[in-house]
Amino acid sequence: MAMNAMHRRICRSDSWSERMHGAVLPWATRDVDLGGNVLEIGPGYGVTTRWLAPRTGSLTAVEVDGTMAADLTRELGDAVDVRHGDGAALPFSDASFDTVVCFTMLHHVPSAQLQDRLFGEVGRVLRPGGRFAGIDSRASLRFRLLHVGDTMTNVDPATLPDRLQTAGLTGPDVELGTRSYRFRATRPGR
Repeated sequence: MAMNAMHRRICRSDSWSERMHGAVLPWATRDVDLGGNVLEIGPGYGVTTRWLAPRTGSLTAVEVDGTMAADLTRELGDAVDVRHGDGAALPFSDASFDTVVCFTMLHHVPSAQLQDRLFGEVGRVLRPGGRFAGIDSRASLRFRLLHVGDTMTNVDPATLPDRLQTAGLTGPDVELGTRSYRFRATRPGR
């Protein structure tokens, strides 16, 4: 995941953390049961992970960047099971999690094909009846400028429901916000 210096600085800032913790994450997780075994894909610097940890029954985080994964492991200790791995090739057994979440990271997956593989992996590791929920940014000039030199493959919220259904998830729902959109889908069964 390539990120330019300005983007890295923003993602580690107190203002980003305050915005995420105060408004974005409560909106993104409204009506999502976080009480069971939860997987977070792409925690990055851990802003979302620190918010999730006390709200889940058990939290596992998978981060593709080895340095970020190691930093989170040192910081969070036993509070979160942090794994270095790829969301498009999750190192877990089928039906391992009650809930899978990802926040503002899908656009950093290098291609639509890898995003679709990630969606398929989410469906595989969710238990029947488990939910996939998350948030990502809507495309805009400001957003594109922030990502100059970054890995950036926008996910069109209009096509996301079909992509989630193709991955085997049901009841996909997307809700547009001002700068972001949140989504939900469920693994069939139960």
